[in-house]
Amino acid sequence: MYTISIETDFAASHQLKGYHGKCRSLHGHTWKVRVEVLALETDSIGISIDFRKLRTIAENVIEKIDHKHLNEVPPFDEINPTAENLARTIYTQIREKLPPPIRMSRVTVWESVRHAVSYSESEIAESQ
Repeated sequence: MYTISIETDFAASHQLKGYHGKCRSLHGHTWKVRVEVLALETDSIGISIDFRKLRTIAENVIEKIDHKHLNEVPPFDEINPTAENLARTIYTQIREKLPPPIRMSRVTVWESVRHAVSYSESEIAESQ
């Protein structure tokens, strides 16, 4: 099995609703995102998915939130724009755009160089 990953970033502001600390106030981050997908095999020239294709898929999802106030962009106008919710939302939206037989593995979102969240449905299913 192959794990293929790309990294990208975006800038956005947010406010955490119901949080009792500094992050309840308007603030922004340059978010870093790593997308990891899985492939069982390669094509005739030894590629499972072209890095550029995976990057394009990821960036098409992320462009909707780049340089935005997340609290005003669906679904974050209804759910709290936490790093956890960002990771799950990006994961789900990229998964919907992947060509078969490529499968999602994980999305990791950093809101700073020291703070990150990863989301993976396969790890959730394995822990239950």
